[in-house]
Amino acid sequence: MLSKRTQHAACLMVALVAGGCSDESPAPQTESPTARPSVHEEFLADLAAPRAPSDGGGTVRLVLAEGHDGSVMCATTGRWEFEYVAGPLGIAAGGSLTFLSPPFWGWSRPQAAAPDRLGYCVVQCPGVPFEASGYDQSLFMVQFGEGGLEAGKSLRLIYGAGPAKAMADTYAERESRFYFKVDGDGDGVSSLVGDSPAIRVLPGPAARINTHLPSTAEPNTTQSLVLALLDVFANAGVGFTGTVQLESIPPGLGLPREVDFAASDGGVQRIPIGAIQPGTFRVRATVSLDENREASCLSNPMRVAAGVRPVFWGDLHGHSGLSDGTGTPTDYFAYARDVAGLDLVVLTDHDHFGVRFLDAHPKLWEEIRAAVGDANRPGKFVALLGYEWTSWLHGHRHVLYFDGQGDILSSLDPSTTTPQGLWDALAGRDALTFAHHSAGGPVATDWSYTPDPLLEPVTEVMSVHGSSEAWDSPSRIYGAVRGNFVRDQLERGVRLGFVGSGDSHDGHPGHAHLAPNAGYRQARPDSRGRRADKRLGNGGLAAVRASILEPAALLKAFRARDVYATSGPRIWLACSLAGHKMGSSVPVTAVEEPARLVVEVAACSGLERVEIVRKGRQVERIPCSSELDLHLEIELEDLSAGDFVYIRVLENDGGQAWSSPFFIEE
Repeated sequence: MLSKRTQHAACLMVALVAGGCSDESPAPQTESPTARPSVHEEFLADLAAPRAPSDGGGTVRLVLAEGHDGSVMCATTGRWEFEYVAGPLGIAAGGSLTFLSPPFWGWSRPQAAAPDRLGYCVVQCPGVPFEASGYDQSLFMVQFGEGGLEAGKSLRLIYGAGPAKAMADTYAERESRFYFKVDGDGDGVSSLVGDSPAIRVLPGPAARINTHLPSTAEPNTTQSLVLALLDVFANAGVGFTGTVQLESIPPGLGLPREVDFAASDGGVQRIPIGAIQPGTFRVRATVSLDENREASCLSNPMRVAAGVRPVFWGDLHGHSGLSDGTGTPTDYFAYARDVAGLDLVVLTDHDHFGVRFLDAHPKLWEEIRAAVGDANRPGKFVALLGYEWTSWLHGHRHVLYFDGQGDILSSLDPSTTTPQGLWDALAGRDALTFAHHSAGGPVATDWSYTPDPLLEPVTEVMSVHGSSEAWDSPSRIYGAVRGNFVRDQLERGVRLGFVGSGDSHDGHPGHAHLAPNAGYRQARPDSRGRRADKRLGNGGLAAVRASILEPAALLKAFRARDVYATSGPRIWLACSLAGHKMGSSVPVTAVEEPARLVVEVAACSGLERVEIVRKGRQVERIPCSSELDLHLEIELEDLSAGDFVYIRVLENDGGQAWSSPFFIEE
């Protein structure tokens, strides 16, 4: 058995990697109903813990067979051998070497108890007494006995040593990293070994096709259609060769009937098309994947009209391998731009969560900043600098910098450990914050801090975690807390616009709702041979109605609440109340007579219903008949100062959209 001290270190490490141990200490004064103070305290204790000179010592390398680079196809098995060489101070008796397999999203748990099962590990260190055991999710600890591990001595660890081998991640990436930590003096405090080895996880074969159009266009302009063949996990980079058939629905777009793909395309192309005449258009793409399989999809709608207000699509929330996600920042931005066809994206790695922490490793923040600069394409694609303020006391928030110049304001820094402290530090900046998963897991928002109207004018109502909009939301967040939903805050007078964002951890910004582990299901025959329709998973996107695609205009739209949210599909939604746009403050004098509410929807799949939500938890449901396009005009009566109204749209495949609310004021 490992010592109690080492067991505690293992538990702390899981807290650092996967959100904390299960035991919670009594909560300090905080209004978050699901605060996790023990995680907060453990992070602080870890920061304060002195490191011995031998902690983190030594080197690790991946031992490769001749002609092999260690790469593996996603969701398949492999065997990896590592050699650790102790540093000049060695590892004392009672000290340990901890192996951390890539800690998120599908890798086998390393273990030494069952040779025939996935993740079995063998440790080879002749002449050195040790005990080895797997712990919790991804930890495998080797604790040394009498004499420890002397300087220069080597140890070999084989991950996937048994016949079942070890299962790799479901998400493709260039740098899936195997971490090692060393507690050199046996005090239960460890540090990362430098230059942890990494391998490439390759995508699987093409399994589906996705298409994306701009949502708005002027007549007689050239636009772009993004075609992306993806594997079953929505990984890009598939080695597809073949022809995609295209069809304009209805006829009227100028586009080729066929597009040929070479293996060098990686399954992704951007095709110029002509938006010629006014109307609402979609593109159907069909492809033969092999002699037995065909894939097809219908793109999002494109509204072509003179003077149409632009709608730009953004994913404001996601993670890379620098915290608890997948891939590099550069690859994250490339997927958003080239595969998902987004207009706007933010990488929001955690300030202090994962394996390495942004607030403790300035080089990681500089890597993100550089990737943001490289990714931007003026007028065509905006990448913003941002991070996640990961407070386990007050809930998680994002910080977005629109000037590219911001710093990490850590949730562990005493001056910015509360939302108010964060807003004070951001005062006067071209920056925004917004809360997410605010009504439930993993930690709900502390709404006792009323959002700053300039710095936090919007909130995230939908992500991979589910919906925090309201208790009656169809995709209600897990661990939901009554009274902590966004609508509850509107009821008490807070004014917030609505955005969605993915919180993707798979390196697929813009496509979180297409991940099987988020609930995505392709159309297929069911167990009785009948067709089971496609079902979208949980995800989220922000639709921003800005004048042009550049940071200052986007910030202006956010602050005006001229935005709306979806669960991932690019539903075109326009609505007005008494002539005022969504997100507006509407004078009560404009609604003294019955006020006309106009709603227009161009959906990505058949519409199930449209709902009108008013203060007092009033919800009016308007059934639909699977139409793709809808125009409604409704007279609303009895509106008074302090009321709010917003629209909720539901598609047959689970897709959803929410307008920002209209706020009635004196």
